[in-house]
Amino acid sequence: MLGLPRKLSIDADQLEARFHQLSWKLHPDNFVRASEYERTLSLECSSQLNDAFRTLRDPVSRVEYLLSQAGMRREGQHKQQAPPELLEEVFELNESLDELREARQAGGDPAARAELGRRLENERRGFEGKLELVDMELEGLSTDWDRAVDAGDQASQTKLMDRMNEALNRRSYIRNLVQSVQKELAEA
Repeated sequence: MLGLPRKLSIDADQLEARFHQLSWKLHPDNFVRASEYERTLSLECSSQLNDAFRTLRDPVSRVEYLLSQAGMRREGQHKQQAPPELLEEVFELNESLDELREARQAGGDPAARAELGRRLENERRGFEGKLELVDMELEGLSTDWDRAVDAGDQASQTKLMDRMNEALNRRSYIRNLVQSVQKELAEA
């Protein structure tokens, strides 16, 4: 829709310029005196353009879109399984969360609850660091994807999509952990 190459690395300035150009052409205000059909079409196209722009301006959304187009991801259907390399840390985090909940319900010692809060905050920061690492991994995979597209290497593209899907599943799991800790800390 935006006339950009089907790659994961996108020139943000070019994307924005193309969006504004098309947005101006398709804007419903330009079709006030047009037929009902043309006004409806303008609204639909403007909506699709906005959705496309929102998707393409975010690197993670671009990967998700690519995989959804290949039938590998559907909205709201992501594996919520702890990555094997994080099992021990996830177990410790869940124990800390349970301790905090129990201490909050029992009205436990404020100093102990504060210490639990500090420990959880440190664990949250650690998982945010892991989230950044996954984002860097996705960036590298995106670069590899673009090279495979340029080379016409279908086998590499298939393998890269599998790796991107695994990284997105890991990212989704870690992001949910971080959000759970933030929620619990806010309630503490």
